[in-house]
Order: sequence, then structure tokens, then C-alpha cells
Amino acid sequence: MEQSLSRRAMLGALGTAVAATAGCQTPGMGSESSEDSADQSSQAATDQSDSVYTDVYQEVADAVVSIRVYAETTVGGQGSGFLIDDEHIVTNEHVVAGGSEYYVRFADTGWRSATVVGADVYSDLAVLRVGSTPDVTPLSFVETEPTVGTEVVAIGNPFGLSGSVSAGIISGVDRTLQSANNFSIADAVQTDAPVNPGNSGGPLVTLDGDVVGVINSGGGDNVAFAISAPLTQRVVPSLIQTGDYDHPYMGVGLQSVSPRIAEANNLDPGSGVYISRVVDGGPAAGVLQGSDGSTTVSGTEIPTGGDVVRQMDETPTPTRQALGSFLALETSPGETVDVLVERDGTQETVELTLGTRPEP
Repeated sequence: MEQSLSRRAMLGALGTAVAATAGCQTPGMGSESSEDSADQSSQAATDQSDSVYTDVYQEVADAVVSIRVYAETTVGGQGSGFLIDDEHIVTNEHVVAGGSEYYVRFADTGWRSATVVGADVYSDLAVLRVGSTPDVTPLSFVETEPTVGTEVVAIGNPFGLSGSVSAGIISGVDRTLQSANNFSIADAVQTDAPVNPGNSGGPLVTLDGDVVGVINSGGGDNVAFAISAPLTQRVVPSLIQTGDYDHPYMGVGLQSVSPRIAEANNLDPGSGVYISRVVDGGPAAGVLQGSDGSTTVSGTEIPTGGDVVRQMDETPTPTRQALGSFLALETSPGETVDVLVERDGTQETVELTLGTRPEP
């Protein structure tokens, strides 16, 4: 749970709350009159109150909640979440995991009992339902993925300090995060907005107040991550409707083609996704080929003989991140995709019918 950081450490400096402050100037002793000084002071206060961070905070904060989780055998934990309609709150799976009682609190209310309607460990997303909500506007997701450098703010409850906001930019997109059973979470958003224990599950929003991601973790100074809006929008409706979400599954071990893998397997260009192994009985068994040998390059043993995935359907896959995002955002279990692979020095296209990830 969030308080004990059971899933992943969330490090970094404590996020500084951004709020408007009234300016105040002392009249000068020179030619500037008291009236002029007062006018400048008033203008400074107006300018400060017009801060874009203040505006987005006032627009978004009422829909952000504190979450308290209690368990039968442990103290419990805390986190953040945000309202997406008149009864559902999005948060992280690791915030609610292991709990037996759940409570949420809006900015201007007391604690309200909530229930978990669905949770998915593979995307680290969960949905809570509350019986009634205050008269606040639910948050909306961005319609298009923002670019690197876009200004964003993180709103949540770090260390239980409710309603805190920290500012930064989107530092990167299409990141890959570690998930359960050695699977990964694709399409994650990286930001330098400071986040801390208690921020998990809160929204990362643009200055227009649109959600770009669900805050997931911090990995060090000025490095934090959020589950992307596109992945959240795929997973959350299923969690509400059925309580879970089925992720597409290839049944292979994947590695981005490194310079050493490229050298050992005579790959040109040195890009793509290398198939290190194929799971027996999995969707790729008999379709894709994993490593069947190895060689030593500069004292390091490098796998050889595996397929290199160059493209899936019409989408190039130069990296593992690109392949993961295609699977997560463009495919579903049961679909058949065309996979362009390089095998034994030649390229060929094979058909792969995707399965469903096994239960964690």
C-alpha cells in the first residue's frame, strides 16, 4: 500500500505546493508616491492571483480525493485518486491492494465509504465507487497525447498533505514500467514534477486541466511516472463493467536489439525487438522462434538465433517500448496480427493470434 511503499519506492524531493499569495510593498522614500506604490502592489497581487498554476489547481482540485485503506492484518495505507463521473474514482491498484475497507475524502467533505469495483495489477489501475459525491466537475482525459516539454502539474496528497500541487513538464513519453510477473506497463509518461508517497493514483494534468496520466511512482530526483491517458481509457471502462481487464499476450521473452545483439546476430540495421524465448503452449509457440544458441562478444554471452520483430501490422517496432505500446493500445486478445520478422538473415511475415495474459 502507498504508505509503506509495498510496490515500488517513490523517491524525490517533497513537492512544493503552488498557491497564490498577496503581494505587499512598502512605499519608497524617493520620487515614487504612496499612491503609485499602492497601485503597483495591487497589480502585483492581481498578477500573482492570475498564475496559471493557481487557475489549474482551482479547476481540478475539487475532483481530487484522499484515499485511506484499512486491512485486517496491517495498519493500511493512503493514496490519491480523482473523480471521472458521478460515482467512480480512478486510482492505482497498488494503493488499494490488500485492503478490506476503503474511504475517500473530497476537498470540502468528510470521509466517505467506498468500494473497489475493479483492479488490474498489470496496468496498476483501480476504480472505486462512492455512493454520493459533492457537486464537483469530474476530470476529463486529454484527447491527444501531449508532447515532451508540455507543462503539467501533479495534484494529490503526498505524505497525507491533502490538496498539494507540484509543477513540472513532461520529460518523456512511451516509457516502460515494471509490472507483475515480469510483465511491463507500456506507454507510460515521465515527468519531472515532484511526487512522493501519497501522490500515487492522483492526476497528472495539463495547464488546461486535462488528465495526461495517473501518477504511479517516482524513481529519483526529478523523475516520476504516470500511467498514460490512452491506456487508462482502455482499462478503466472494463474495470467498471466487469471488474477486470484482459491484456493481449504474445507468450515470448522480448529484448530491444542492443549493439551486442546486433553484432552477434549480424543484424543490419541494429534495431527491432529480439525474441529471446517462446513460452511452451503460448500464442507464439510454433509461430515465432526464440534463441537457439549463444556466442561471446567482448567477454559477454549473447543469445543468438531468435527472431527479430521489425513490424506488427503496419506499425514499425524499432524498440521494445514501441512494440509494447502497439500491443497495449492497438490490440486485444483473440486478434490476429501480421508480424514482420527477420529470421536467419531473411524477412518474412507470419500471422500471430494473441492470447490473454495469465492471472498474476
